[in-house]
Amino acid sequence: MTYDASADEDGRSMSTNSADRTFWGRLAMWGPYHTLMRLVTASPRRQFLILAIFPLLWVLSQHLGPMLQMLRVSLTDAYPVAPGVEQHFTLDNYVRFFGDSIFWMPFFRTLIFAGVFTFCTLIITYPVAYFLARHVSRKNQMLFLLLLLIPFWVGEIVRTYAIMILLGNTGAVNLALMTLGLIDRPIPFMYTSFSMGVGIVYLTALYMLLPLYSSLEKLPKSMNEAAADLGAGAWTRFRRVSLPLTLEGISSGCTLVFLISTGFYATPVLLGGPSTTVFAETIAGFFHVAGDEWPTGAAFATIMFAAALVITATFQKLMSTLRKGEKK
Repeated sequence: MTYDASADEDGRSMSTNSADRTFWGRLAMWGPYHTLMRLVTASPRRQFLILAIFPLLWVLSQHLGPMLQMLRVSLTDAYPVAPGVEQHFTLDNYVRFFGDSIFWMPFFRTLIFAGVFTFCTLIITYPVAYFLARHVSRKNQMLFLLLLLIPFWVGEIVRTYAIMILLGNTGAVNLALMTLGLIDRPIPFMYTSFSMGVGIVYLTALYMLLPLYSSLEKLPKSMNEAAADLGAGAWTRFRRVSLPLTLEGISSGCTLVFLISTGFYATPVLLGGPSTTVFAETIAGFFHVAGDEWPTGAAFATIMFAAALVITATFQKLMSTLRKGEKK
């Protein structure tokens, strides 16, 4: 007993001495440091500010800052400004969009495409998320998620070229159909709304899958079992139990996919055709010419951004109303 006690004291003494010899150990025992830590963490509000200051700085500098700069450029008559030339602020760049109907078609086409592709992504990924969350054991769920995430480690351009190879005239889809004798000549999938839709759905599937999986994984299985005991069929259980309780995941996933879809540029250029020109291509066209067109491109980008935010805010409000109705 005495030996054990002395050994423990020696161990603690050695640990203390070892800590004293390190920089962080000496710092932790320094009086001014203790005083500063007590002052900084004196209240939960201060603790929150300490934790939030770096994420807030990141958002302000890396996200909000560029958008504000784009807004400023959209209100100028030229950018960048040539030496000796005075810069003037104007609304002509916005008037150009509303005054020329040639820009309306790609604008509304982009919003319609984004909405349709978002719905298609939801329909395709919901069963996958449901199977993963409800029918795969917990020890294997992370493995399946990893397998689904692997393709997304590759860049957008590489995955887009993979879709081009898959849907080309000599691609896997046409070769499979001809091998089965279903077609005599290749189907021209490429450079259509279909090919562009396949590419965008594939590229955005992960952003829909993860929120859906998170919502479904939290759904207690006992609720479906209770509904089954009360005589509810599979469709009724899905419509009255699973779907209402996963509206939050649906709302988050659809918002992410819609916002991302409105900003795609490379994929529509590579997979689409003349009849599928989206607004991002129109905006890029202004940045490919002289600097005096950059403010117009910035104005058009601001209009697209504002329209997407208004639509998603309306959608979020609708989903919030539905969730409140289901709780009642």
